[in-house]
Amino acid sequence: MATEETSVVYGTEDLLTSLCNSVIRVLNVATNSKVHYSAMVQRITKIGLKPDIGCFVLFDGGFSGLVVLNFDGDTALEIYEKYMLNMGMPKSELASSFTSDEVANILGELMNQIVGDFTGKVRRELQTNITQNQPKMLVLTKQVMLSVDTPLDRPELRRVSFFTEKNNIFYLELAIDRTEFIKLHDFDAHEVTDADALLDFEQASEQKSAAPAADDDDDENSELLKSLGM
Repeated sequence: MATEETSVVYGTEDLLTSLCNSVIRVLNVATNSKVHYSAMVQRITKIGLKPDIGCFVLFDGGFSGLVVLNFDGDTALEIYEKYMLNMGMPKSELASSFTSDEVANILGELMNQIVGDFTGKVRRELQTNITQNQPKMLVLTKQVMLSVDTPLDRPELRRVSFFTEKNNIFYLELAIDRTEFIKLHDFDAHEVTDADALLDFEQASEQKSAAPAADDDDDENSELLKSLGM
């Protein structure tokens, strides 16, 4: 009994926190701005895509679930513009409407990177594996409710509010089977290309014009840039 009581349990809220941290990790680097999320989480009864842009990804494996990101037009444009400007694109060449295919493509790619970052942490920290499908991004005029086509026996649904640098809001919704991970013994969770690599990447971006050729020491940053489509 003592062993059970002292075991480390990793549950739904821990998985949600890890996913939220992946959202801000990827968006902060990709847009060179600060995104944060609310300390309060909502327990919801339905999960769906909402106007103006909704994106969803299914994952399966060690556990199954569905991740949805919902943006209004202003939020989608802000994230898209900051991402493109951070890549060095002139503002005059950017799409001016959130309904542009280019905006949806960029948000879909960022969604792919967010869930990819999350699945990597699951492999390292929980010693299990999940796989994701290709994100689906839709421009919407009305709400669309989704049913999760995965074997969720006891689904738990959560919604978290996120805030951009301009205080625009978007929402993450998660449907996941009720699950707990219990640590049986200690192990090393090997982190790769994490916070330090991200800081290196930001510094490298600022010095890009002064450093035309990349050294072998920058391989990790190059991989991260490539994964973000940059």
